[in-house]
Amino acid sequence: MHRTLADDLSRLPELLQSARDFAAREVAGLDARPVAHLGGPPDAEPLPADGVGAEGALARFAERWAPGFSASAGPRYLGFVTGGATPAALTGDWLTGAYDQNSAGGGDSTATALERETLSWLRELFGLGEDHSGAFVTGATVSNTVGLAIAREWLGERLGVSVSEEGAGALGPVDILSGSPHSSVPKALSVLGIGRGRLRTVPLLPGGREAVDVARLDAELEALDGRPAVVVANAGTVNTVDFDDLRAIAALKERHDFWLHVDAAFGGFAALSPSYAHLVDGLDAADSVCVDLHKWLNVPYDAAVQFTRRRDLQVRVFHNASPYLGAPTGEPDFVHLTPENSRRLRALPAWFSLAAYGRAGHREIVERNISLARRLGEGIADVPGLRLLAPVRLNVVCFTLEGDAGRERVHALGRAVAGSGEAFVTPTVFEGTHALRAAFSNWRTSEADTDRVLAAVRRAAGVTDS
Repeated sequence: MHRTLADDLSRLPELLQSARDFAAREVAGLDARPVAHLGGPPDAEPLPADGVGAEGALARFAERWAPGFSASAGPRYLGFVTGGATPAALTGDWLTGAYDQNSAGGGDSTATALERETLSWLRELFGLGEDHSGAFVTGATVSNTVGLAIAREWLGERLGVSVSEEGAGALGPVDILSGSPHSSVPKALSVLGIGRGRLRTVPLLPGGREAVDVARLDAELEALDGRPAVVVANAGTVNTVDFDDLRAIAALKERHDFWLHVDAAFGGFAALSPSYAHLVDGLDAADSVCVDLHKWLNVPYDAAVQFTRRRDLQVRVFHNASPYLGAPTGEPDFVHLTPENSRRLRALPAWFSLAAYGRAGHREIVERNISLARRLGEGIADVPGLRLLAPVRLNVVCFTLEGDAGRERVHALGRAVAGSGEAFVTPTVFEGTHALRAAFSNWRTSEADTDRVLAAVRRAAGVTDS
């Protein structure tokens, strides 16, 4: 084993060149690769007794596993809300592995300073003030969890208890209010010991909206009779990319005591476009904010950020008390700010992409994706047997079948689209109706790609061009 390691180290430049050539071919071939792989995996093999070295491992991977990987980094993978990896972000990601920095603390490296610079760029990008501090985490689920953990500590502060010391049980029943919460929110509440059942959904605006009715939220808060609560507002819902009125919700703080957490996982990127920035007006008033970067910033998985106005409470929750790690200071190390002790330098791919393309380049991606979503929406509206379930507000097209839109028929349509190899969309349920979602967030997607997606949907729906 040691001989193999030594041999690989002596040939490292050649090995990296082989990996580079293989990766370049795979990226260049994204357009020809089936967008989704629906077949089964290869048969499992036992752990090798003797290694084959890095070159042998690359050959085995190329033969056994690479053919089954999806083209999720490509332009017609419209499932979930999935970005790709810009060339600069991919460069930064490779260097992240090469440098292998543990960005938990800053005593031996400038890596943490780079993360802080990247966070300041992102804070500016999303229109947040200097009162907000942040940290990189794995994704929106952890970002929401961190924000709600800080909110939990705030509740304790308001009630005169220390949750970080006494536990969530010291709070008693907690009130979490939201209109259209993402599924990661109840998951976070479960993890935090608050409980999924403490999430209460507030009625939405009428007319097919997913935005909370602020008047009804006001009434729900009034009914708490002064008891502090947490409000989870949404800046971009997953089904129809609807936005809560953040400014109006923040104004309710003048009369009610609540922590405002905003889930802006991908909708926060509306801030980049002058045409859509009004949708996130009021984001700066939030006490904590979630933004996912492996969506519309188009950096590789996994990467997200969380911001908060109360870093002092964040440190109280997450500080790691150990002599070798050091105590939190005025500029606490990241080990004291997130659930992780050891943490990859996720900031580097984001730094590369922001440095390479700037605000203007990322604004172009956002605005092009929005335009293409509308193009697909208009096309689907003209397909016999299909109908839009909501207007295309930003970058997601939500559609279903006319007539019987039961689960089996709708999911079969989605499988047929994926089976074509041309596109991939994911199922959802909107207002009790089974539907499909096509989410545009990849920097590569073009008009030609969008037209290919529409053609695949038409064929899957049994509509042939005359």
